[in-house]
Amino acid sequence: MARRPTIIDVAKLAGVSKATVARVLNGQEELVKEATRERVNLAAEQLGYVRNAIAGSLRTDRTYVVALSIPDITNPFWPEVARGVQDTTEAEGYTTVIVNTDWKSDREQSMLNMVRRNRFDGLIINVVDTPITELEKLHIPIVLLGASNQYPKVNSVGSDTAGGAELALQHLYDLGHRRIALISGLSRRYSIRDESYVAFHAHYQLRLDQDLIVEGDFTREAGYSAMQKLLKLEEPPTAVFTANDSIAIGALKAAKEQGWRVPEDISIIGMDDIHASTVTSPELTTIAKPKYDIGINAARILLNHIENKTQAKLEKLKMDCELIVRASTAAPRKKMPN
Repeated sequence: MARRPTIIDVAKLAGVSKATVARVLNGQEELVKEATRERVNLAAEQLGYVRNAIAGSLRTDRTYVVALSIPDITNPFWPEVARGVQDTTEAEGYTTVIVNTDWKSDREQSMLNMVRRNRFDGLIINVVDTPITELEKLHIPIVLLGASNQYPKVNSVGSDTAGGAELALQHLYDLGHRRIALISGLSRRYSIRDESYVAFHAHYQLRLDQDLIVEGDFTREAGYSAMQKLLKLEEPPTAVFTANDSIAIGALKAAKEQGWRVPEDISIIGMDDIHASTVTSPELTTIAKPKYDIGINAARILLNHIENKTQAKLEKLKMDCELIVRASTAAPRKKMPN
């Protein structure tokens, strides 16, 4: 196997010193004459030389690599966020490594160790349950995805989930629904049940029926199982609000299999506005989150703190959600199906 060409090989072929080659390849071109730069670049191309980023990082203490840690790579919400991050970091010469934690603490700890071991320049993370003391040990800029009072001194970017939940519940209320169920995903940092659903019922003096609240994973399977449970109640709901669109799609499937028409017999509204919500039958009413823009802003804040460590200020950005009305919600029927 042929050995990899080195900077010394490039210098010999170009007829210049090793230091001159280093200046050209490190972007210090203003220190080298144009004719010399052309010879160096031509020699590097002919030899197939690629700059050793690892060696360079040892000299500069920069790897130009950042990590994006997400909890569930199969959830269609995250690819758009990741694309926003990657488009922004790549434009500034950084590589983004995407890590999936599966909502598991041990996987999150392994990810943090990997970031520390490989000397990444920054981290964007949707935290599972790592305490602030552990994050601080990384000694690199960090941006959280989603708001959390547990990390008051850490940069964060997220959507106004509480405001989005209020939009969803208000939409159902305005249609005439008073018996509204909630299928809520389990989250350690924000509870739609506690912060929006309960508050909404209190505001309108609606009876809070605990049987109408079902918690589970953020998956279609969880939505399917929860809807089956709700439809077996002696007095089923007339509408269901779910914590994300994947749950809503599972709930929609369960309702149709039980002979319930959506929205004639029961309304369903989701959250996130993933692509699949536009191809269900009926199309899903949902709360849209600015997924791509969340990724862009998270990356922007992270890069600012990497490049301007001492001058960058703490940023906590909460982005508005939007109600997208489609065909899965309507006024309630007076008589429910048997």
